[in-house]
This record gives sequence, structure tokens and C-alpha cells, in this order.
Amino acid sequence: MNNIIAFTFSFCLSFSLIAQKKITLEEIWNGEFRAESLSEINPMNNTDEYSVFAYEASTQETRIDIRSFSDKNKISTLLSSKNISIQYFENYKFSNDEKQVLLGTQMEPIYRYTSSGLYYVYNQKTKKITPVFDKPIINPQFSPDGSKVAFVFDNNLYYTNIVSAEVNKITTDGEKNKVINGLADWVYEEELEVISAFKWSLDSKQLAYLRFDESEVKEYDMQVYNTSNYPSLQSFKYPKAGEENSIVSVHVYQLASEKILNIDLNKFEHYYLPNIQWTSKPNELVVKCMNRHQNHLQLVKANTSTGLSTVIYEEKNNTYVEYDNHLTFLKDNSFVLTNEKSGFNHLYHFSENGKQLKQVTKGDWTLTDFYGLDKKEKKVYYQSTEGNSIERQLFEIGLNGTKKRALTSEKGQHQPHFNSDYSLYVDSFSSSEIPSKFSIRSTSNNKEMLVIKDNKDLKEKLKSYELAKKEFSTVSINGNELNTWMLKPVDFDSSKKYPVLLYQYSGPNSQSVSNKWNSSNDYWYQLLTQKGYIVACVDGRGTGFKGQNFKTLTQNQLGKLETEDQIAFAKNLAKLPYIDSERIGVWGWSYGGTTALNVILKGNNVLSTAISVAPVTNWRFYDTIYTERFMKTPQENSSGYDEYSPLSYPELLQGNLLLVHGTADDNVHVQNTIQMADAFTKANKQFDLAIYKDKNHGIYGGNTRLHLYTKMTNFILKNL
Repeated sequence: MNNIIAFTFSFCLSFSLIAQKKITLEEIWNGEFRAESLSEINPMNNTDEYSVFAYEASTQETRIDIRSFSDKNKISTLLSSKNISIQYFENYKFSNDEKQVLLGTQMEPIYRYTSSGLYYVYNQKTKKITPVFDKPIINPQFSPDGSKVAFVFDNNLYYTNIVSAEVNKITTDGEKNKVINGLADWVYEEELEVISAFKWSLDSKQLAYLRFDESEVKEYDMQVYNTSNYPSLQSFKYPKAGEENSIVSVHVYQLASEKILNIDLNKFEHYYLPNIQWTSKPNELVVKCMNRHQNHLQLVKANTSTGLSTVIYEEKNNTYVEYDNHLTFLKDNSFVLTNEKSGFNHLYHFSENGKQLKQVTKGDWTLTDFYGLDKKEKKVYYQSTEGNSIERQLFEIGLNGTKKRALTSEKGQHQPHFNSDYSLYVDSFSSSEIPSKFSIRSTSNNKEMLVIKDNKDLKEKLKSYELAKKEFSTVSINGNELNTWMLKPVDFDSSKKYPVLLYQYSGPNSQSVSNKWNSSNDYWYQLLTQKGYIVACVDGRGTGFKGQNFKTLTQNQLGKLETEDQIAFAKNLAKLPYIDSERIGVWGWSYGGTTALNVILKGNNVLSTAISVAPVTNWRFYDTIYTERFMKTPQENSSGYDEYSPLSYPELLQGNLLLVHGTADDNVHVQNTIQMADAFTKANKQFDLAIYKDKNHGIYGGNTRLHLYTKMTNFILKNL
């Protein structure tokens, strides 16, 4: 009888495995497993409503839909492209009183975050739609009173009076690759995420802006092959490590007098100016100032009436100071911000003049996002790693640091979109086992009131596929407990030997081991497990969300500890009875591509195969702000740049290597891979190379991703 039961169980298990589908690359890159999501959620002044962008593919209609926080089925359309004089729009912004909407169309990307396009103002009362300007403009912003729209065109700052349609040119010296007014240069946008380099004062009477003089910044010439007989050149200013940056200054245009006030920062550290921000008073502007090493931050408050400037906050560090500190001013002009003075990122409350009033949050965990204060300014809402560094939970706490309360507890990642008084929020949640779920929750009782989307159809669909479970754990490596995950084949047999592919990113303050739903790469890893591979990942020293000391261990020596930890992880895996120690590989993209190169070279006695996509091969080739934050300049730290550069030891290559790069990568230039290929050639080392024409750092578009992942899959199947 027992034999019959055993045979039946074995037969059913085998049949189950046979019946389940295998994932294909075509399915992954055709979006078959893409989870449904909500477009950007914008809370309305009415505390029960939020707006979302909607697109109807069959009719190409674009809309702004209004939804209710309290009623899933209550949906209305505020605006549809069918009812206005423009064929479609791609983005929108409300004026503060929500009586007008700014609509963008014919958008063309510039760099990572900025785009140009034609913009119109739609008046909800009159139903009239009027153009802001007659040519494509960048980053238009309503004035707080809704009477004007400021924008950038041809590197100059303008504003349009909505009622009169009069266009006013504020600056006149803007010129491509020389001077930019009100818009960030390439490196500020990429590394400091400065998108809008101008800000309206609260009374709409002044417009503060940054001016970038990039005359002395060297140009990078990128060939664009397109379809013509001769390639064209795209030239832009790109400051590489140790080279000249833009000279940035702060100015305030006063609309009544039409005069420009220059803010004098000569008494302060002001090599970088990561942000400008008005306080709760209309004549007070705060400028974030940093030195070139980015380890000294000052908040300088400038009075635009008197011209006086004072430091209201200062922070120094031996490594670097985070520039994005969630600076927020309260009604009484006191302010809150985050810093890592305790060793972990936490929220602090300061008086108007900069006296610390309270450390609001405390503990050996990282505050990962700050969402603001309720209208009474007595409760603070934030996200943190408290409980587990690979998860994100939401919390409420009093501004005085008391009455802390968890709003969420389900293991995974929670991202809120609060209504205007913080009484309700849309919780965007996922975990490695639960696809993206969007639900309305109450902050008063933590209850889930209703579910908007839950991706149950996707989860049901995936039941018919052979999918491995992501196993999270920690491993002790080089004296540190590191977070890891592993995927094993569904029919895993501990008596067999399996090849293993390591994935990593490894960059400072990054995280690859995270309890959240699948990315496209995760489905690729599932495909590899179906072909008999184990896929694993470890976040080594220098990665994020485990305190300041941990994330700064790699300071001044990028490449060293990251490489050591990946090799040590591979050695640990090689000792396991079910790992084929002769078949261990590694892959990564961008910073991960750099680490993959270092690992295959330095760990040539452990790893046999590597794929490196868009790698930095020497940090001298990368930009100033990112590189010098962690490495200082090459003039100060020459050995740090060269000692851990894969260009310094190409002769160590013994295994199989695939190098991949896009020719139009404005971020990590193809120069990196060309130099690496040349170094391998001189060392007489064989390698594979894939170059994608006119593709940027993401290497996507059309059939590109399918082609790339097919190439990488075939490379792994052949060599690992």
C-alpha cells in the first residue's frame, strides 16, 4: 500500500512539473508578465479625491480621471483629449487652486529626467485651452497664484502671463554648451536629480533660478549613426572626474521691478548648489551649498529684501553628506530634515534659526522616505527599514518624537500616496510572492478599506508556469552579515550538481536583495532555473540601508571590497554539495558591469564566466559628482582610481567574457568598453563583444532587449 501511495505521489509530482509551462524570452519582453499599475497618483485638494492619467489604446484618447479614496467605483473624467483642440496630451499639472491644468504634448526626451514639448493651459471654468509658448519648452511651472507659467526655452528663463498671453523673457545670455538659465546641466540632472532649477516665491512675485556657466566644461562628442551615409555628432558638456564643472550661481528675478538680484555666496562653501528652496516666508530663499568633496553641507538662508545671508544648518562628514535631506519648512518657518549623524538616517526638527529642537526618529534602522506632516503639523509620516533592511514599512510619529505607530505590517515593500490631510492613502504594496497591489488604507485605524488593483489575474496566470521561490537569507562574508537571495530549479535535487549565475549591482548605497515583486530580470532568472541553473545575489559591503558606516566602507577604493565580497560569496557557494564549483558565473549592468569585470579577473580561480553590460572600466572616465563623492579627484587619489580598475589587469582574464555597450550611452560612455576591449587585445585575451547602435545606457527600444537577452542566454548556455 505504501509503495502504491509513493508511486502515485511521484507520478502526480512528475505530471505537475511536465504540465507547467516554461517561460520564454519573447513572453518576458513582450510584456506578458507585466503587472498592472496605477499611473502617477495626484491627491486633490478635496481630501476624498485623487487624479490619475489614463490612456485608451483603441481610440488613443488621453484623459485625466478623478477617483475616490473611499469608493472604488466612483470614477469621473475631468478632461479628455476628445473634448479639446489638441489631439492628445502626455502629462499634466494642476495649478494650486486646481482651476487650471497644464497639458504637455509632443514630448521629446533630452536626458534622463527632462523632456521638451508643446504646453497648453486648460481653464476648467471657461473650457478654453491656450498655448504657453509657440515652440517646445522645458519644465513649465505654474506660479502659486496660478496667473503665470515659467519655463525654459533655448537655455533662457521665461514666463507667460496666462490672462494676457504676454510672454516675458527673463534672461538673455543662454547659449547651448555655454550658459543655461533655470535648467540643470547634464551632471546636475543625472547625479543630483535637479530637474527644475527655478522656483517661484510663495507670493508669485519673485522667481529664483540657478545659472550654469559651463563654458570651461569639456565636451563629449557622441557619434549618432542613424540612417544617413555619415554619422552625426551629438556634443554635450560632460565633466569627468577631476575636470572642470559648471560655475553655478543663484539669482532672483523680481517681477515688479524686472530686476535680477544676485545672491552672494562667497562666504560659504558653494562649489555645488544641489537645490534652492523658498521658506514659508515669501522673501526668504534657502540655498543648499556643498564643497567639491561633498562632505560639507551648509543651508544658507538669503533674505531677498535685505540681501543678508546666514547659515541655518551645517553638516560635515569624513566621507560624504547626503544632498537629498527632505528639507521641509513648517508654517512657523521651523524646518525638518534628515541626516545620518546618529549613524543611521533619521528625521530632526529645527527652529527657524537652526537650533535643534528634537530628533524625531531614532534607532538602528534607516528612514528611507519622508512624506510630510498633517495640516496641524503634529504628525509625521515616513517609510523605513525598521524590522528588516530588505523591506519597507510605513509609520506615523508625533513631531515631538512620541506616539510612534506602524501603519503597515505585511512583509514586503509599501509605498504610500497620501490624500491632502493624511487621513487616507493609496498603499502600493508588493513582495516576492505577491504582485503589485493597490489599496486604500486609513491612517487612523490601519485598515484596508478597499482594493483598487491586485493583479490576481497575473498571479493566477503564473500558476501555470514552472516558477521557483526566491529564498532570502543572510551569509557571513568578510566579517559582515550580508543579505542574499537564491533561486533554485523547481525540481531541485540536493544530490545533483548545479551551475550558478551571480547577479549583483554592488554600487554605493544600492540594494539588489529586496523583498518585492518580480522585475523583467527576475523572469529571466526563472527561465535560467528552468534550464538547470541556480541564480543567486548578495549585497556586499558598500551597499545601502544598513547604516552609514556600512555604506561608506568602500570610500576611496571603489571596486576593491565589492569584488572581494562577490568572490568570497562564490567560494562559499562552491563548497555547497549541490553547486558545480567549475561552473560559477557572474553578470551585472552599469556599476554591476564594472564589478562583474573585476570579479572574473580577480576571481579567475573561482569564476569561469562573466557578462558585463555598460561598465565603467576606469572611474577617470565617469562624471565628477558621482565619482568624486566616493573617490575624491584622480589628482588626490590616483592609486584608488587605477588599482581597482579592470583596465589595470586585463592579463588576468582566463574564463569566458561577454562585453556589451550601447553607442549612444550618454551616461557611461562606450569609451569604457572600447578601452577595455583594446586592453584585452593587447594582452591577447579572447572575449565576446556586442555593440548596440544608437542605444543609451538602458539599451532598449524595438527588438533590442529581446535580442540582448537572447544573446546573454545563449552565452550562458554555451559557456556556463
